[in-house]
Amino acid sequence: MKSAVETLNPTRVRLTVEVPFEELKDSLDAAYKKINQQVTVKGFRKGKIPARVIDQRFGRGAVLEEAVNDALPKFYTEAVNEAEIDVLGQPEVDITELKDGETLNFTAEVDIRPSLEIPDFSGIEVEVDAVEVTDEDLEKSVEQLRERFASTSPVERAAEDGDTVTVDLQAKVDGEVLEDGVAEGVSYTIGSGELLDGIDDAVKGLEAGGEATFTSELKGGSAAGKEAEVTVKVTQVAARELPELDDEFAQLASEFDTLEELKADSRKRLENMKQYDQATQAQERVLEKLLELVEVPVPEKLLEDEINTRKHNLEHHQLGQMGLDLAKYLEIQGKTVEEFETETREAAVKGIKTQFVLDELVKREKLNVNQEELTEHLMRRAASSGMSPDQFAQAVVEGGQVPLLVGEVARGKALALVVESATVKDTNGEIIDLDDEEEETSTEEASAEAQAQAEAEAKPEGEGDEKADA
Repeated sequence: MKSAVETLNPTRVRLTVEVPFEELKDSLDAAYKKINQQVTVKGFRKGKIPARVIDQRFGRGAVLEEAVNDALPKFYTEAVNEAEIDVLGQPEVDITELKDGETLNFTAEVDIRPSLEIPDFSGIEVEVDAVEVTDEDLEKSVEQLRERFASTSPVERAAEDGDTVTVDLQAKVDGEVLEDGVAEGVSYTIGSGELLDGIDDAVKGLEAGGEATFTSELKGGSAAGKEAEVTVKVTQVAARELPELDDEFAQLASEFDTLEELKADSRKRLENMKQYDQATQAQERVLEKLLELVEVPVPEKLLEDEINTRKHNLEHHQLGQMGLDLAKYLEIQGKTVEEFETETREAAVKGIKTQFVLDELVKREKLNVNQEELTEHLMRRAASSGMSPDQFAQAVVEGGQVPLLVGEVARGKALALVVESATVKDTNGEIIDLDDEEEETSTEEASAEAQAQAEAEAKPEGEGDEKADA
């Protein structure tokens, strides 16, 4: 077999392949054997029909077609390996010549991963938010904890903001009560926004036994998205009572004996959260600067596939679970179709460029992923998906997704390497040291998590059927 490669543009090549006919022998034998198992000819046992009889009865062309279809993937792969190119997606193959007993010639056009030159990135400078825990932050955190331990007690008065009411609901569309539009004994905290739009105004001012009717768009069920006439009857009004902020509350809500110890721990937790947010912000802004330094051509077909994948995932998975269609989603977001198309395209371009650049860094820096790093990343991904580590690991293995997780971790390490080389200052002008062990771990985790999020949405295809996440 002989092959040659022609560069069509920075992200696409044409392979020209010439195959001597004798190299088709194994595929021809396999074709005769396959046809033998599929057909019957009177006078011959199944599977024992001579080749000449198959040629006479079914045509030599059918055999050649079967043989070529069998052989093409092998010869294409050999040509790719010989040319040492990193292909993306499936090739467009054209058989230019097929002479029985002489030769098979074909061309294959395919997108390739572009060759990138990554310049010195140590001069990157970014600014991030300072890690500051204010008294207001601490007060809000403690108040949220206090809310979790609130109790309720029935009251004989009209419902007010913050009260918890027990209600019966009945929804009608076009005057007909929906089969799934009746609910009794529903507990609802006024002002929480957890039920239907308009229910707060309807129940405020009602005492137990009172009822009201309001119009609202249904968020789920058989009539999701339709306007319904909803009747709400209040069966109980209960006032929420917050515990006193004292040492007794600290002992109830935590492992600490005093309120001061609880507050000190809450402040430390808030600092850790803000440090993690700061590391995430640093990697996002450093990544943007890095992408500005590197010229990254994007294969057009890969980009179009990525845009279509993002749209499909949004419409058929994310919005479907929320009971929304794209039109309603855009209405809620206050976006036009044109704005949505532009944002989707920009996000897809950034996702692909990010993968290409970070993969190049992984290769250049010879970054490896050990079992411990992979396990830690798997545990985090499992937690974010709502699955147990064992369930998530099983799904990953069965789906052949282990290489994808390895890629996520490797790219996270590559981005962390760039962040650590950059100058990161906070809004107070202080240089943030990301070299100490705790900060380094935080940065790698933030980078890996950001990569995982991007990869869940952007998946450029690698050679064959293998996927390489962006």
